[in-house]
Amino acid sequence: MRLHRLTLTAFGPFGDTQTVDFDDLSAAGLFLLHGPTGAGKTSVLDAVCYALYGSVPGARQGGGQGTALRSDHAAPATRTEVTLDLTVAGRRLEVTRQPPWERPKKRGTGTTLDKAQTWLREYDATAGAWKDLSRSHQEVGEEITQLLGMSREQFCQVVLLPQGDFARFLRADAEARGKLLGRLFDTRRFADVEKRLAERRRTTETQVRDGDAELLADAHRMQQAAGDAMELPELAPGEPGLAEAVLGAAAVARSTAREQLTAAACTLAAAESAQAAAGRALDDVRERARLQRRFAQARERAARLEQGAEAYREAQALMERARKAEAVAPALDLRESSEAEHHRAAAAEARARALLPETFADAGAAGLAAAARRAAEELGGLDSARRAERRLAELLDERAGLDRQERADADLLQEAEAWLDDWEETRTALQTRVDTAQQAAALAEQLAERREPAQQRLRAARLRDQLAQDTDRAVERVRAAQEQTLRAKQHWLDLKEQRLNGIAAELAAHLTDGAPCAVCGATEHPDPARKVAGHVDREAEEHALTGYQRADEQRAEDERRLAVVREALAAATAEAGDGPTGQLAQEVAELEERYTRARSAAAGLHAAQERLRQAGQEHERRLAARQETAVRTASRVGHRERLDRERAALEEELERARGSLDSVAARAGQLERRTALLTDAADAARVAEDTAQRLKDADARLADAAFRAGFDTPQAAAAALLDNAAHRELQRRLDAWQHEDAAVRAVLAEADTAAAAREPRADPESARQAADEADRRLRDAASAHDAAARRCAELDRLSARAAASVRRLAPLREEYDRVARMAGLAAGTSADNERRMRLESYVLAARLEQVAAAATVRLRRMSSGRYTLVHSDDRTGRGRSGLGLHVVDAWTGRERDTATLSGGETFFASLALALGLADVVTDEAGGVRLDTLFIDEGFGSLDDQTLDEVLDVLDSLRERDRSVGIVSHVADLRRRIHAQLEVVKGRSGSTLRQRGTG
Repeated sequence: MRLHRLTLTAFGPFGDTQTVDFDDLSAAGLFLLHGPTGAGKTSVLDAVCYALYGSVPGARQGGGQGTALRSDHAAPATRTEVTLDLTVAGRRLEVTRQPPWERPKKRGTGTTLDKAQTWLREYDATAGAWKDLSRSHQEVGEEITQLLGMSREQFCQVVLLPQGDFARFLRADAEARGKLLGRLFDTRRFADVEKRLAERRRTTETQVRDGDAELLADAHRMQQAAGDAMELPELAPGEPGLAEAVLGAAAVARSTAREQLTAAACTLAAAESAQAAAGRALDDVRERARLQRRFAQARERAARLEQGAEAYREAQALMERARKAEAVAPALDLRESSEAEHHRAAAAEARARALLPETFADAGAAGLAAAARRAAEELGGLDSARRAERRLAELLDERAGLDRQERADADLLQEAEAWLDDWEETRTALQTRVDTAQQAAALAEQLAERREPAQQRLRAARLRDQLAQDTDRAVERVRAAQEQTLRAKQHWLDLKEQRLNGIAAELAAHLTDGAPCAVCGATEHPDPARKVAGHVDREAEEHALTGYQRADEQRAEDERRLAVVREALAAATAEAGDGPTGQLAQEVAELEERYTRARSAAAGLHAAQERLRQAGQEHERRLAARQETAVRTASRVGHRERLDRERAALEEELERARGSLDSVAARAGQLERRTALLTDAADAARVAEDTAQRLKDADARLADAAFRAGFDTPQAAAAALLDNAAHRELQRRLDAWQHEDAAVRAVLAEADTAAAAREPRADPESARQAADEADRRLRDAASAHDAAARRCAELDRLSARAAASVRRLAPLREEYDRVARMAGLAAGTSADNERRMRLESYVLAARLEQVAAAATVRLRRMSSGRYTLVHSDDRTGRGRSGLGLHVVDAWTGRERDTATLSGGETFFASLALALGLADVVTDEAGGVRLDTLFIDEGFGSLDDQTLDEVLDVLDSLRERDRSVGIVSHVADLRRRIHAQLEVVKGRSGSTLRQRGTG
């Protein structure tokens, strides 16, 4: 990789565009980059790194890539940009990067954020022109990283050699060296292997412990099932021998449980035999006691039957008389019903005769029937007269209807004539109302179109007046903010200049005896600068800068608000015009009043049109009604004459049929009532005669039945009869006595009952107690047997489960042992790893051997053959080995730690180490040639002879066509190195100057 040209704009301390021609500087092979402290020497290197990777090294990267890189001295409209022209892997490339920045808005005030931009171009030698490759941040970054073969951290260590870091590397312990080498050589894959092995060890260990925990849980369950017959091993999960101990204890517990099961089975069989015998004895005693109670109860029942024998015989006699009286019961019922029927018929006859005239009082049934027939015949002759009477009523109604129609038509005709006489005047008035409403509607539409624009101009005029006042106030605020910003900026620049004048005293305050000066590198400080009265420190300057920035932000905000108000004012003025607001308000009010009147008048258009339409329909209806009335009047004349002739004929016929009554209907009603009364009376008389005869026949049959049943009179037979309830009750008493007598005789005749009565009295309670005791012993024996059986089954189940767990865990336990050995070996904790060296440290140790060998080549020249760097894998104290670094002193022949080197020796040793590391990393990255290197500071700690030797070594790099840039402000180097890049700082920003180049 060779750098050709670097162009900076508004980057770091450089306010405008600066250019570095590396081709001219590299022609001498060795060039010097110098300038005062804080001028921006390191910023040149930061720009190279930013152009390649889009970020700056280490801590200088800050919190962001936009405002953190932009120069405070740049003009607001100048964008930060870095362009680097370089050759890498045989390709001529140009990289341009612009970080994000807040630029002033093109319109109005304030700022807006522009995104970062990246360009990558390649020079085409054949065409003699540059061609674009990509504008993507990601694509450009991947392309540069692939061509260089190094990450940003590797590039900063290999190309931008930071001597302070390598001095610390020489004195650091193995852990710190491992971190740096790990970043440079990317040994994360070996660290990942260590982590993967450790994770697998933890995983398998957790699985083994979980399996052992489950096995112990099963052992505890077996102990609970076996009771005191099992002892658990005192081992924790994961300890060796746990599985064998658990299986052995389980076997002992199973054997003991089977012995207990056999003993429980024998005890259960004996208890079952005793319980069966006690049950049979209890059944025998209970049966004898039952038979004895049965015999005693039968003797008591027999005594009670003997006492009630007389009552039983009386009941039998009463039941016998009732059975005889039952033969007379039908005749008694017939006589009773006949008597009741005769009484009802006689009462009905008396009621019917009471309604007849006295002339029919002595008439019999036949006479009454003949009178009823005569009245019915006379009633039949009145049917024609009734029809004539109904027709006459209809004629009278029809004639009255014709009169009503005639009066109604006369009224309708008079009303229609009056309405039609006023029709022309009504139609003209309605048409006038319609025309007036249509004109008002048209005017309202015209005024509505003018109304909204007028109101909009009035609102804009009022807003224009308000914005004019706001603009005046905003102008005053902007003027005050600009004055405040100028005062704050002048105050900050004055304080900054005072601080720069006294910066030497500020640097001298941090000097300590024996430590090199950050400016000149000297370790002795005979006359450090002193602070004077009124010294301005960093805090005061930053406070003034903060005040200036706040004032500038407020000024920008006020200007933005003024622009917004002015823009709004221009828009309102363009819409409202130049007319006064009062005049516009008066015009709007007049227009609104006219619009309201026109709209009110137009609101009646629909109603007027509807009234006109309805009036036309009414005119047509009136004409039709007048014509129909004339037709109906002519037809009614003939109809009325026909009705009068028919009425006269009907009245003559009815006069003959009515007789002395008012109407035919009254005469017909009279005859109908007489016919009904005579008919009812004749029927009642015939029924009374029939019932009297049936009552006489029933008396004769009753007397004959009582005599044949053995009763003296019918009354005696009636007294012997029993109703259903009394009969059932008497029969129940007789049946109960007979059933009880039979049952008692049967019990007393039983042989086993009589035999039990002759035996001694039974004692069921003693037998029950003996049986309960036998049952209790049987339950205890059965419970003990079931518990023993469950214990054996549970132990068998848990033992099988434990054995399966042991078989399942065997491969996992073997895997855990294997992984644990490998993880311990890779982590350096295994006893097999004698030097306690981690896998990553082992790989880095090989790289460190290469770096030490490459560094020794240059270190021997810088130290005149005295020092040699060697790698050491010895352990330091209780730590791990593998990354030790020693120096061999050829003058003493002894090997010692690099921390014992002096300041100057440490510098050239770290320089040799940095150059050696650059060679090894370059080879590791794929052999990309690095033609441009930078060495940062440290030369102030060397004496003249050592400085010459170091410069000779650096100058020898030209043998490989390399150019080396030394970053330092040591004055002696300006004399020794002719090609120089000077950084000059000033109030308006730093600038770059090239000297001693062709």
